[in-house]
Amino acid sequence: MFKQINKKPVNFTSPFTKKRTPMKKINALLALLFLTGAAFAQSTWTMDKNHSKVGFNVTHMAVAEVEGKFNDFDGTVVSKTDDFNGAQVEFAARTASIDTDNEKRDNHLKSPDFFEAEKHPEIKFKGTLAKDGGKYKLKGDLTMHGVTKPVEFEVTYGGSINHGKGTKAGFKLIGKIDRKDYGLTWANKVPTGEMVVGDQVELVVKVELDKKATS
Repeated sequence: MFKQINKKPVNFTSPFTKKRTPMKKINALLALLFLTGAAFAQSTWTMDKNHSKVGFNVTHMAVAEVEGKFNDFDGTVVSKTDDFNGAQVEFAARTASIDTDNEKRDNHLKSPDFFEAEKHPEIKFKGTLAKDGGKYKLKGDLTMHGVTKPVEFEVTYGGSINHGKGTKAGFKLIGKIDRKDYGLTWANKVPTGEMVVGDQVELVVKVELDKKATS
């Protein structure tokens, strides 16, 4: 009397039933999260100005050296490794803060004959610290007097230490530049023909870094 109606069975899924995720997908997800975290794990370090010095030496009268420094500067180092291999370094010094312990000479260095401090207020550097065996080198671009040139520093890493209130690291950088490459071309000669100021300038930077606390 009644015809049998063939219908496909209806599957009812409770909203409270959790769908199982295959173990392979879970493992892949965990691996991805681990790699992502490792890629972004990095430390930021800032310069301790009270225990750092940005200095230079230049030949004077062909027989001696004059030392100088910049009193106003700052810099950061961002590293993904504990030994700073591959760290990214940025630095800036204000040219108006040049100090050679002689006011007349300092004013001359700030003038258009040299740094033109009003027109070019900063010396900037951006580069990478690389470890080769037990030695370090810092390579990057130095911008001064509106000119950018590649430079290289020999680096001595003094190590790092946790002093109870944070972590510090120390470095010493030494390099040479030709001031005329950056448009600092002022020249004067003594009666015997030697230059009053040498062209080669040795940069000597002593840095103490503070590790920035993570939030």
